[in-house]
Amino acid sequence: MEKTLVGKVIHFFPKVSVAVVKLDAALKTGDQIEIGGKTEPFQQSVNSMQVEHKTVTAGKTGQEIALKTEKECKDGDMVYKA
Repeated sequence: MEKTLVGKVIHFFPKVSVAVVKLDAALKTGDQIEIGGKTEPFQQSVNSMQVEHKTVTAGKTGQEIALKTEKECKDGDMVYKA
């Protein structure tokens, strides 16, 4: 299946397992994503995201969103729509 690049992890907060992702494409809650590159790739659903500490249901191209992740990831990991 073809994967579409959605963005790149620019920071990861391990204590709360939240990645800050700079979006290259729109992303919404419910989307299935794959995160990987520097870490072993893993898939998950987008269950919650925030923009400037406010919960949102969608992020637009160019925005930086905070995304709750199920596993640890690293700065520079790529985020794909699975």
